[in-house]
Amino acid sequence: MKTLGIVGGIGPESTVVYYRSIVAMYREQRPDGSYPSILLNSIYLTKMLGMIGANQLVEVTEYLVEEVQKLVKAGADFGLLAANTPHIVFDEISRQSSIPLISIVDVTCQEAQILGLKKVGLFGTRSTMQKRFFPDIFSKAGITIALPELDEQDYIHDKYMNELVNGIILSETRERLLMIVDRMKGQQGIDGLILGGTELPLILTDEEFKGIPFLDTTQIHVKYAVSELLS
Repeated sequence: MKTLGIVGGIGPESTVVYYRSIVAMYREQRPDGSYPSILLNSIYLTKMLGMIGANQLVEVTEYLVEEVQKLVKAGADFGLLAANTPHIVFDEISRQSSIPLISIVDVTCQEAQILGLKKVGLFGTRSTMQKRFFPDIFSKAGITIALPELDEQDYIHDKYMNELVNGIILSETRERLLMIVDRMKGQQGIDGLILGGTELPLILTDEEFKGIPFLDTTQIHVKYAVSELLS
């Protein structure tokens, strides 16, 4: 049996969802009473975000490579980063890792292609929305990334970091997020929305809104991880 290594804690709420979802999906596909082999390294979220906020990407890479290597030493055969934001430096981490890593951006792009999407909105932390790691991958597949307005980005980032990461789910926040989706559909012509923060599915729990499918990056990542566990 293969062993999956997860760099988690970025943030803790979604890491719990990763673990539960991987176990449930694995047991659904292999109903023999067995469980997947998983190693979890829960790291210091604030440290990573501080370095990203200061644009210290070399230091972010070094930090995450070190945390991946802890999983390697513990016996992981492959791994993933249980968050979107650290994928800013995914290519360099993957290059230095001695085990294969599953990119949340790559597998989300594959799912968008399967759905035939052409222009998708992107919600996430400010770094996820403003950096190029999503557009660079999606553009190669002929898919355009559309961003919320700057004030909407500020709102999403604030609610993400101060509510969702802390497990706070408020109905008024959900309603405002859906208003942004509705505006982007009408004014920017999006045909899908990337939930580019692994806590976002905790508040946007439906599969779609007014015909706009939600690409749940957490569950997509889980799907490909389980596929690798079973391969």
